[in-house]
Amino acid sequence: MSSGGRIGFNAPYMPRGCDMRWFTSEEVCEILSRFDKVMIMGDSMMRHVIGSINVLLRKDLGYGAVTDWNFSEQERKDCFCNFQFNVKACSVQGIFRTADVVKNDPSSLSCPANSVDVMIEMMIRFPIPGEELQRLKDNIPEKKPDKPIAFVFGHGLWNDLDLQATLDWVDTILDNAAMKAPWLVEPASSAVKRDSSERAKSESKRQTLKSENQRVLWPRLFMTPNAAGKAKPDEWLVSQGNKALMTFEESVKEQAARRGVEHVGTWNMSIQSNKFDGVHLDLKGNMIKAMMIVNWLNMIEVEAF
Repeated sequence: MSSGGRIGFNAPYMPRGCDMRWFTSEEVCEILSRFDKVMIMGDSMMRHVIGSINVLLRKDLGYGAVTDWNFSEQERKDCFCNFQFNVKACSVQGIFRTADVVKNDPSSLSCPANSVDVMIEMMIRFPIPGEELQRLKDNIPEKKPDKPIAFVFGHGLWNDLDLQATLDWVDTILDNAAMKAPWLVEPASSAVKRDSSERAKSESKRQTLKSENQRVLWPRLFMTPNAAGKAKPDEWLVSQGNKALMTFEESVKEQAARRGVEHVGTWNMSIQSNKFDGVHLDLKGNMIKAMMIVNWLNMIEVEAF
């Protein structure tokens, strides 16, 4: 799904070398229901991804990504359809978890009640504040649930595409999750105590963790940032321009694999697509990102859990 392109600006995206399906809302519900929860971690780009997942779950292109149940008449005019992802005006009204839809507008969901749990933790930069890490751990059960938990990461721009900062960011999340819930990385029959003050950074320890993960099921995906558009502010064209984004995507793919984390790139998909501010994709582009994640989730053999 990372390779491919468009024949013309805003033309349909064509993946290369794979069959990327466009699932119906009912099929998306069924795929997500295979997991105890899907946890998304990242910045505003990932907030738009969970918004697009909610568009699919609610069958609502007009307001599916936002908390339209508390909108004023002016907000309903300003944030309709494509403008749900206008960062300055509307995306702050985005839906952060499906539980909020269940609470406030349950009839809008295509899924059976309480059958899916998708959420986002806004964790935008490294170092990660302690309160953000605590919220993350509060959402991870200490005891192994009946179904797996999928993690989806997205990071980069808030640390100026600094590769080491991104690796430290994801390592911190992985280590804190594993300390809270050892069942994520260790078979129940061979639990190993970990030092909570030490973060595994060496290659040997990372390879050990990857080896352990091959005996358990902890689905993890890193989605790198999309391409920059013509409206990208000039001050960011060197550190966050398309050359830097391409290099970052390739580097993260390599480093994620060393950690047993899968990767999906979005640069090819987005280089010829509309962006509100030179950074954030519109509804169509974000829907493709969401469907990439759903396709990945669909390929996970949850029976192994």
